Amino acid sequence: MKTFDELYAELARKAAHGDEDSGTVRLLARGVHAVGKKVVEEAAESWMAAEYEGPERTAEEISQLLYHVQVLMLAANVSLDDVYRRL
Repeated sequence: MKTFDELYAELARKAAHGDEDSGTVRLLARGVHAVGKKVVEEAAESWMAAEYEGPERTAEEISQLLYHVQVLMLAANVSLDDVYRRL
């Protein structure tokens, strides 16, 4: 189990190292548009899971949404502090 901050740190490290075997690095290489499409897809899947599939499946989909949101943050050069200042 990891926190939102820990996930962001992990993803930032992966991005900084540029390991081509990393799915995160490959997704970042595709750019903001591709990452944004994944965010929209995962948001829709989260909604559908909440409507029809129960809490366990919803939690799984939300975890994927949070991951993709953080990849989008990295692609757009947005830090956790940038987001936290606006919460």
